[in-house]
Amino acid sequence: MNIIVIGCGKIGRCLIESLASEGHNVIAIDPNPTVISEITNLYDVMCVCGSGTDSDTLNEANVEKAELVISVTGSDEFNMLACFLAKRMGAKNTVARIRNPEYNDNSLGFLKYHLDLSVPINPEKLAARELFNVLKFPGALNIETFSTRNFEMVELKLKSDSALDGMKLIDVRKQYPGNYLVCAVGRDGETIIPDGNFVLKSGDKIGITAQPAEITRLLKKLGHLKKQARTVMILGASKTAYYLAKLLISSGVSVKIIELNETRCKEFSNALPEAVMINGDGTSQELLLEEGIDKVDGFVALTGMDEQNILVSIVASNHKVPKVITKVNRTELAQMAEKLGLDSIVSPKKTISNVICRYARALENSMGSNVETLYKIMDGSAEALEFNVGQVFKAADVQLKDISLKQGVLIAGIIRGRKTIIPSGNDAILQGDKVIVVAAGKKLSDLSDIIA
Repeated sequence: MNIIVIGCGKIGRCLIESLASEGHNVIAIDPNPTVISEITNLYDVMCVCGSGTDSDTLNEANVEKAELVISVTGSDEFNMLACFLAKRMGAKNTVARIRNPEYNDNSLGFLKYHLDLSVPINPEKLAARELFNVLKFPGALNIETFSTRNFEMVELKLKSDSALDGMKLIDVRKQYPGNYLVCAVGRDGETIIPDGNFVLKSGDKIGITAQPAEITRLLKKLGHLKKQARTVMILGASKTAYYLAKLLISSGVSVKIIELNETRCKEFSNALPEAVMINGDGTSQELLLEEGIDKVDGFVALTGMDEQNILVSIVASNHKVPKVITKVNRTELAQMAEKLGLDSIVSPKKTISNVICRYARALENSMGSNVETLYKIMDGSAEALEFNVGQVFKAADVQLKDISLKQGVLIAGIIRGRKTIIPSGNDAILQGDKVIVVAAGKKLSDLSDIIA
């Protein structure tokens, strides 16, 4: 597809890299010549130096031939205007990054309708939902929820004393019976789609699909189930912190937010009167101890500086906080943070990349089995996708044992109405089902792509 990305900051660069790697024809627009030069050197994409709200710049980028225009600058208003102009000039679909809570809380539907936006997207709000899910299941590294919210994938890390160390998966099912599936294993930077004879080792990351209640039971049996966080300390009064605090407060969680900027503290106090606001330096161990970091159930570092988030998260871990979550946008720092023992790392740019890649694949194939949900899992080396089964899926009504799947592909779940099925060889995919597929090293745009 022909895709235009307006704005080449952290989010824009992540999107350019992801979309280009998927084979799309990407054109990047940014007014900074230095940034354009960097993008040209780093990625195999076309670039135009100029403003995304300038008709001449949009014409130079062939906006009339664009299937998708994505505006992700730091200004909500600029993004909305750029998408409005692009649509009027012939772009088929538009996505605008809209972060301001006022727009998201009150008038998002109105703006979407009148600006003819295909998708308004808020990376911070999406990241907050991801954080909230992890705080509900503190024993998990990450939790991905599929469309019905009645089917999830959790990632766990097997510690050195794990009961699963050295066990074959077939024996795991015997010793810990239940309606779940170990569908992916991350080991030494590689993602493996395992069979029943695969042997787990300490240090492995494993992906498990099941219904939420089934996941809770399994985590309890494995000793990974920790109590849901009831008191949470947040470092940094960012937009992500605002959305996360709203979710936590609405579920009865006590929230304390530490922020150095006095003006931001006052704004948050007015917007979130139920939260306790502390105006102070969150890098000060004395302040953290004074505010009870050693007594909270969860700590979330959400400042705009990756390095600061990592360092303070290490402090929280050293004070035995049961669940520590760190926002890290830079890939190299995320890898370093993991080596330092920080397991739960969230990145808004990764979250928005998942959403945009899913949307682009759905646009590519509007007839067959569309991608409804897409997550990068196992540190980005594999994908979990949810497909709607259309009328043209050629293997419908065929038992799974009679379908030859491509290597590195696994059917991890079938959702049929309100029923969730962990598939066996005797199950079949029917029209109208939603199918969860895990794929390592494959780009799947349609359910038919799983067939060898």
